Amino acid sequence: MKEYGFVRVGAIVNKLVLASPIENAKEIVKMIRKADSEGVSIVTTPELSLTGYTCGDLFLQDSLLDPLEDALRLILDKTKDLDIISILGMPIKCNNMLLNCAVVIQKGDILGIVPKTYIPNYSEFYEKRWFSSSKDLKSGEVKLLERIVPIGSNIIFKDKENEDIAFAIEICEDLWSIISPSNHHALNGASIIFNLSSSNEIVGKDKYRNNLVSIQSSKTKSAYIYASSGMMESSSDLVFSGASMIYENGVKLASNKKFEIESNLIYSDIDVDRLVNERRRNNSYMEVFLDDDVRVIEVLVKENTNELSRQYNKYPFVPSNILERNERCEEIIEIQASALARRLIHLNNTKCVIGMSGGLDSTLAFLIIVRAFQKLNRDYKDIIGITMPGFGTTDRTYQNAINLVKEYGATLKEISIKEACLLHMKDIGLDVNDRSITYENIQARERTQILMDVANMVGGIVIGTGDLSELALGWCTYNGDHMSMYSVNSSIPKTLVRYLVEYFMSISEGMRKEVLKDILDTPISPELLPPTKAGKILQTTESSIGPYVLHDFFLYHLLRYGASFKKIYFLAKLTFKNDFTSEEIKKWLKLFVKRFYTQQFKRNAIPDGVKVGTVSLSPRGDLRMPSDASYESIIEELDKNS
Repeated sequence: MKEYGFVRVGAIVNKLVLASPIENAKEIVKMIRKADSEGVSIVTTPELSLTGYTCGDLFLQDSLLDPLEDALRLILDKTKDLDIISILGMPIKCNNMLLNCAVVIQKGDILGIVPKTYIPNYSEFYEKRWFSSSKDLKSGEVKLLERIVPIGSNIIFKDKENEDIAFAIEICEDLWSIISPSNHHALNGASIIFNLSSSNEIVGKDKYRNNLVSIQSSKTKSAYIYASSGMMESSSDLVFSGASMIYENGVKLASNKKFEIESNLIYSDIDVDRLVNERRRNNSYMEVFLDDDVRVIEVLVKENTNELSRQYNKYPFVPSNILERNERCEEIIEIQASALARRLIHLNNTKCVIGMSGGLDSTLAFLIIVRAFQKLNRDYKDIIGITMPGFGTTDRTYQNAINLVKEYGATLKEISIKEACLLHMKDIGLDVNDRSITYENIQARERTQILMDVANMVGGIVIGTGDLSELALGWCTYNGDHMSMYSVNSSIPKTLVRYLVEYFMSISEGMRKEVLKDILDTPISPELLPPTKAGKILQTTESSIGPYVLHDFFLYHLLRYGASFKKIYFLAKLTFKNDFTSEEIKKWLKLFVKRFYTQQFKRNAIPDGVKVGTVSLSPRGDLRMPSDASYESIIEELDKNS
């Protein structure tokens, strides 16, 4: 897993015996061994997990503090055969002070100690009665179990094999402070933050706590692992739920069931490569004055050979929850339509000319024009929908194109391209029975010429229909359907186009709804080759270039997170293991690589088009890539992977 930048982290909420370090140590050992058996590489316990958080003035009694070293020694002895790194919460005596600390251990050794910095002393909290802050430390070392151990809030633990796997620790209130220690840890390279906490439960706090962890994880572009004390803490005045959670860059990966009496464990695989890539691409991230005196402790984070625990969305551009998806669709449509409306205002409310094929892309673009016209209170008659039957046009797509334009009251034009294409073939000496790429591109360029000329005639602009997936693969005819005067779909991937049209269908009625339903049921095709004798579509796009569900997955992980193609192959095999064989995934990934690298010259010449999501291919905004970059070494590496 480390090869692909993954590290499995976990959070334990141990069943507490209040003020009994030895009993708590035994339970923690059991849970550490369980975490290790699950492949966890780094695991944390809650704040003061060896004593309990609610011991009160018992923290001032030797009867509680003296057994702590024996409890720690027990844990070290019982886990010395394990490679897992464990983080324990316990009080540490140091220079006439008592510190609320996280003790980091591995294979029977103490790696370092991190004390709490912000000591709450308000409302139900009065920790300053017992504990001092890390700010009061005069030394960077402390003696513990006959060893001299590093201590301080400025410690970062880094893996010897992969320095991007680096973790730091803060404790409870540290997160709630205005300037959290984790801000500085992240700026100094910590990609993973652990928080040992004791957060009591009151109405509404759970949502606030989750939001706080999510925001901190997002702001620091880190993984944030939070473990809080369980319900066996004292309930004299408070109750604790044992809330634990794991976030990565603001997204929750795992959480536990609260108010459990027995011990529990959660874990997830953190994608450190993804986090580091996010930091690199956001050059504002490091624009902070930083003068922290950071100490780095090298550790060896164990390799996890188990199967990846987290799951990836097969449709990363599409929310899986239908309510969220509908909200997203409406937001996207508003972005597209508003961008087009702004362009039309600039052009003095010019007319819009669009080629109608009866397919998904032209349908979505047409519906976006309709929405823009609604915003501008304009007559749909100024939308010129042109159907241009060719050699591959089927009756189904032809009728759907006509019906869609008519149903919205737009202006319909029908201009056949057959005679013009035959004449052009004759002019250039192409056999009429030729079925090469030239035969196909002649039709695409003829259609574009018609659209451009009609736009000139009516004083309008041509609205492009091509989508993000087609641009990524170069699946468009250069200076054919590749070209327009404004491209509303240019940052909409094919898998999302379908859901946007489906959303329009869900809010439509009558014949409009029926037409959209049939368009959604029609196979994706450029219809540039003649249909079958039965009039069915012969040329399907996905049989030529592969499933769009795979290509959109490849594109998302490549451009959104900068993942290597080797890693993308690994993730795709895991995600689509029930849908495609490894050989099929590799075949289409290699095709994606080749086309993505060789088709940049088309993307360098695309028209204006609005950016909708985080992934865009605009050469003016998001992808500045040479047209002649080599891809052969990538193919060779993929061939080496099984």
